[in-house]
Amino acid sequence: MEYISTRGKIGSIGFIDAFMMGLADDGGLLVPKEIPVISEATLKEWQSLSYQELVLAIFSHYTNGEIPEDELKELVEASYGTFRDPEVTPVRRIREDLYLLELFHGPTFAFKDIALQFMGQFYSYVAKKTGKKIHILGATSGDTGASAIEGVKGKEGIKICILHPTGKVSKVQELQMTTVQDDNVLNLSVEGNFDDCQRMIKELFADLDFKSANHLAAINSINFVRILAQTVYYFYSYFQAAKSTGKWEPVNFSVPTGNFGDIFAGYVAKRMGLPVGKLILATNENNILERFIHEGVYMPGDFRMTYSPSMDIQVASNFERYLYYVLNEDAAEVSRLMEQFKTEGEISIPEDALRKVQAEFAAHGVGGQECLDTISDYQAKFGYLLDPHSACGVAAADRCGQEGEINISLATAHPAKFDEAIRLCGIEQKFPSQIASLFDKPQRQTFVDGKLEDITKELIKFYRA
Repeated sequence: MEYISTRGKIGSIGFIDAFMMGLADDGGLLVPKEIPVISEATLKEWQSLSYQELVLAIFSHYTNGEIPEDELKELVEASYGTFRDPEVTPVRRIREDLYLLELFHGPTFAFKDIALQFMGQFYSYVAKKTGKKIHILGATSGDTGASAIEGVKGKEGIKICILHPTGKVSKVQELQMTTVQDDNVLNLSVEGNFDDCQRMIKELFADLDFKSANHLAAINSINFVRILAQTVYYFYSYFQAAKSTGKWEPVNFSVPTGNFGDIFAGYVAKRMGLPVGKLILATNENNILERFIHEGVYMPGDFRMTYSPSMDIQVASNFERYLYYVLNEDAAEVSRLMEQFKTEGEISIPEDALRKVQAEFAAHGVGGQECLDTISDYQAKFGYLLDPHSACGVAAADRCGQEGEINISLATAHPAKFDEAIRLCGIEQKFPSQIASLFDKPQRQTFVDGKLEDITKELIKFYRA
């Protein structure tokens, strides 16, 4: 397996090199040169695997044997040994046509733990093997930061800096990041929104001299390994649903997404041969991705704060990966369009490409009241409390799913992380002890203006300390 850039100027690098490069050095995103296709017979054999065994089976098609099998197994066991459910990502049947894939049983109660616990172990492994310093740099709309920090805090040879937009994450998300006292962790609270944070991260990675001099490594979903780790739960949940129904037929996945990373992992799983019907893209009022799927136009609108802040994103960092595939892997055309987007702020795809998009995806932008109503309805009808992001996924599944189809909706976070929205529904919940204890801990964060030079100054100070 070799990895290449969506913009065509980086090619034929291995798994570990792709992991360490993060953002491709030509400004594009790294993808596998070929996505492996798994036979139906092999998929049916995989049905009997545990979650950890399934990780190893899928990764074996991507790692080129660069990590010895016994060492990869140790990394996987360490990554998922901290999860509160032995299944890692259990699947709950809510009604005959709807399953919920619970992705919040990791240490920070969010789906980001699935990939970032592994990536934290993997960065530690590379640091020990090579003796190199690793400086992880990322931006978060709430959950990535906490999960990434949890994965690497206190680890030797690694420092991590996370940017989050001031006042635009939930209180629990903020506390999960800023109550960590380890000296290898820096939280920058940035004036602006998540798109501002993400843009500056990409600019720093695009500065190849700065990237090299400061040993930068990516934790956001610009890193393909994060996408790969997330493909696993699509396979796992499909297998559980197939066991439940006794049928081997396509199912739809409804995915709350803002950065297009989680749903792109589902797209990779489908390309690998998993029987996926529609990928239902659930978003909120920041609905640039919904418009793209309906009209073939990718153009940011006005940023809005919503009840689902982790999806309050206008510029989706993984969109370029999908664009590469929908344009038949034409790197030159992708490069041209991304340059156009940089200068003009808009991309349109041709009609034949849009037909391809609509054959694979459906989309629904969930308004604020619809989100709250879904939380209330599912609590009343099924006794199941959804967080506002998971509620967007369920609302989109209910809107876009067709009669007779099975839908698996991704439950991406524990409702305790977003109590602000839950209380608006008139629901009082009991916090897990790990979350309740956060409110008594001191916070540590550095407030900065939303200017790249201020961010750079803080980073240099941190890296040289």
